[in-house]
Amino acid sequence: MAENTNSVFEFRGLNHVALVSKDMQRTVDFYTNVLGMKLVKSIDLPAGVGQHFFFDMGNGACLAFFWFTEAQDRIPGVSNPKENFDPEIAFKDPDALTSSHGSMNHIAFDVSPEKFDEYYQKLIDKGVAVSPVMNHDTSKTQVSEEVTDDVWVRSVYFQDPDGIVLEFACWQREFDSKWGDRSDHVPATPADKDTFRKMGAEFMKEMAAEAAE
Repeated sequence: MAENTNSVFEFRGLNHVALVSKDMQRTVDFYTNVLGMKLVKSIDLPAGVGQHFFFDMGNGACLAFFWFTEAQDRIPGVSNPKENFDPEIAFKDPDALTSSHGSMNHIAFDVSPEKFDEYYQKLIDKGVAVSPVMNHDTSKTQVSEEVTDDVWVRSVYFQDPDGIVLEFACWQREFDSKWGDRSDHVPATPADKDTFRKMGAEFMKEMAAEAAE
């Protein structure tokens, strides 16, 4: 997955992502003491606007946070998802995973497949509320209980003190059509909402019918 497939711009990866914190002291405590990330740059912005802090994510990338003096409070389900990611919650309440247009829904840290289970347990040991491990595959539910050949990424989700959904993710394989991977879905537009709502209703009927068998 290291191959550069962009013929227009030669991106070298992620430089930084900037999120917004309600309490920078609390944010620093979580990202340094719980996740072990080093605070590498801190800025008091001019004119009393607030602060801008950068945490090292490795490989030259940073996770950055603003603290704004006049920022509005978080609105769950608008600013970011109102719940941590969990298949059981998602199937019963798809709105639990949504956030508004232009929002940052969640951010995933790339970890080694060999370290994934160890890191999952380490989060639990640190008292972090985590989702079940999700083995994302190409089945109807797109989640497998086991790590099968068509699982393309493994994930665990959790939230920071501001409710920002974070993920530890590890790639399992290259994308390949033989495993059902596709890149030819027609991009949705606002006009497609009713179509997707009908798809959702049919999916829920199918799941209910299977559960009743």
